Amino acid sequence: MKILDLYIIKQFTKNFLFGIFSFLIIFILVDLFENLDKFIDNNLSISAIIQYYINFIPEILKLITPVSMLMATLFTTSKFNTYSEMTAINSAGISLLRYSVSILIFGVLITIISIYFNGWVVPASNSKKLNFERTYMNKNKISGIIQNLHIQDTENHIISIGNYIETDKRSENVSVQIFDKDNSFKLNYRFDIKTMLWDSTKKEWKLINISKREFSSDSVEIFTKIDTSYASQIPEIKKIYISPSQIIKQQLKPDELVITDLENYIDSMEESGQNVSKAKVDYYSKISFPFANIIVIIFGISLSSNRRKSGAAIQFGISILVTFVYLGFTKISQTFGYSGDIDPVLTAWLANIIFIFIAAANLVLVSVSKK
Repeated sequence: MKILDLYIIKQFTKNFLFGIFSFLIIFILVDLFENLDKFIDNNLSISAIIQYYINFIPEILKLITPVSMLMATLFTTSKFNTYSEMTAINSAGISLLRYSVSILIFGVLITIISIYFNGWVVPASNSKKLNFERTYMNKNKISGIIQNLHIQDTENHIISIGNYIETDKRSENVSVQIFDKDNSFKLNYRFDIKTMLWDSTKKEWKLINISKREFSSDSVEIFTKIDTSYASQIPEIKKIYISPSQIIKQQLKPDELVITDLENYIDSMEESGQNVSKAKVDYYSKISFPFANIIVIIFGISLSSNRRKSGAAIQFGISILVTFVYLGFTKISQTFGYSGDIDPVLTAWLANIIFIFIAAANLVLVSVSKK
């Protein structure tokens, strides 16, 4: 059996690498033609363009790995059918499920590698690629001055920042509104702050030129002026959780945050009472997406092994359709997860749970029908 397993893996690996190489070339060429005018307009050198695509390749590999896995499964199993090798395998008493074991082991190894690759390598390269676009192509720019930020810092604290200047770690025209914990419509305090400076030593905000307004239950407003104070020295505020790094990270895309940074970002947001549904969905999706590799293998084996006369093209089309339905279902479920209608963990894994069940059931049915 080891000889057969090695033979199957050899054929599968060749087809998989062929799929990776083919889709990679197609992806780069399509993107090159799409961005060629931008490269020319910005007078980019050939070496700069090459560097851009070197940083883009990991993201492309993340996207095309499941498709290449599907293609390898189809080509390998169809070849075995075409040359009657599958008939010989069945005649030797080897079931379709046993034939699938070596391919599935290969898929599991690729999935494990993909979890690390998608969680750490891809975000790091995406960060370089996006920084390249911000610098040379005027795309996805993060301004040195960020305007009109509205942040729920804690459960009942809302902060509005007119301007944030990254070079000085300075916020201007800041408003801190503190609502009643039992009645979210009742405003208890409002602090209007001319300037907030980040003290990197104390790791907290220094507030300058503060106007404090307290709203009592009998509609009386008490006004107080404070010259300078740290946030921790004001009893009503106690602490401002948002930091300069978090302000910048909020402007970044989840695709450029490595999985550990995204996890820390979620923890800090939860600590401050902010809604983290979208961030959690993105976090768990980084882990769940690589398992598409195993799902498409099972679908590919079950469909291509049941090849009838003149049916290869139809089965190929069905397999491609199943892949896109899977990806489409993933995107739709993410929409509900982002809004908080579905638990983030369930959102990330829902497509995998449903489609692995369908794929496994189909594989078992085909295996039984061949006996």
